[in-house]
Amino acid sequence: MIDIAALQETLSGVSLLPPTFGVVVAACLVALLLLASGLASGFEIAFFSLSPSDLNEMEPDHDDVDRSIELLREDSERTLATILITNNFVNVTIIMLCNYVFAHLVDFGDAYWLEFLCITVLLTFLLLLFGEIIPKIFARQSPLHFCRRSVRAFVFLRRFFWPLGTILLKSGVLTERFIRKDNNRTLSVDDLEQALELTDKEDIKNEQSMLRGIIRFGDETSKDVMTCRKDIVDLDINTPFEDVLKCIVDNNYSRIPVFKSNADNICGVLYIKDLLPHIGKTHNFRWQSLIRPPYFVPETKRLDALLREFQNNKVHIAIVVDEFGGTSGIVTLEDIMEEIVGEINDEYDDDEKNYVRLSHNDYIFEGKTLLTDFYEIMDIDDEYFDEVKGEADTIAGLILEVKGDFPKVKETITYKDFTFKVLNIEERRITRIEVRRKEQQVKEEKKG
Repeated sequence: MIDIAALQETLSGVSLLPPTFGVVVAACLVALLLLASGLASGFEIAFFSLSPSDLNEMEPDHDDVDRSIELLREDSERTLATILITNNFVNVTIIMLCNYVFAHLVDFGDAYWLEFLCITVLLTFLLLLFGEIIPKIFARQSPLHFCRRSVRAFVFLRRFFWPLGTILLKSGVLTERFIRKDNNRTLSVDDLEQALELTDKEDIKNEQSMLRGIIRFGDETSKDVMTCRKDIVDLDINTPFEDVLKCIVDNNYSRIPVFKSNADNICGVLYIKDLLPHIGKTHNFRWQSLIRPPYFVPETKRLDALLREFQNNKVHIAIVVDEFGGTSGIVTLEDIMEEIVGEINDEYDDDEKNYVRLSHNDYIFEGKTLLTDFYEIMDIDDEYFDEVKGEADTIAGLILEVKGDFPKVKETITYKDFTFKVLNIEERRITRIEVRRKEQQVKEEKKG
């Protein structure tokens, strides 16, 4: 039970003191600093909430204010450090001034708990309402407008707090390195694959290949999934309109690369949907005016990064180039997704096989058949050819790695239980291969 009498006696000792000049000045400073705290909080929200449309609206080449915003964006980490330093400096100063104001404006007597309670509640209310909530609400309404109004102040503060900002950034880097060294139990891709192998395959029979694709997705590059240069369907920029239409009908592709002079000089991509309104045009129609700019990526571009770029730039096809700038192939959004979900077939895809089975242990494969498909067809482990396959992704590449040189037609290459016979070579490409597996090995596996 609360002792009412004791409480009244305690409160009776509380009295107001006449405000002095110092108290008035301190109270005015608190009001100004609350405004500064709100400005810092609002600027943080507005600065890091600038949308692509806001950035497009800016004119840093013609407007000094927009140039200042661009300056802060170039080193956003230092800008954030400046905001944090400003906000904390202002808030600490507000607390000290409020303590001074209360100490010289109210005499709490022996009611120290009441003094603590009043200062804590009041400061929390003031800092949250005027220093955080209200300015952030206003900043979210029009981020670019808020940034333009307050950016000059933060350009000055950035210079003023430059030494402190540098110390804060360096401390962050050191802390990050320490945490990174200490955290040495990060799971690797191999660890995840081993865990997947230990899982009961019957329980995840349908999902296992997708899970493996997700695990390996981050390590794969554009070169691993691209359609190589020799298999690209492309158009010469000087191709007549009738031949362009015939190419579209024959191949059923929605996007076709266009080159000038040679395949290494891709000048654009023809989107079939752009051509549809002009189907009835005469043979003199300049279809070249519909070409869209090409999107180039290196062979080493990782698929996860490429997928994000496809999303951000709203493109579905990229031209893969080698280290010398030559065209290596093309990669599409469908190619990337197939690495996760498996083969995607639409109504225009042919169900053609890349192999013919001659007997239970004798096959004819196309040279471009992927090793992953070869392993599945032959029912062998993915690590079967690891000692010799090198960087090869296809059966043709595997033969080159095993042989160590370019084979001749009808030449036979043997590795373990497999015999590869080169049946056809076109333009220095191994196109057809006969694959024979030893009879004894097949019988043993069937018994097992």
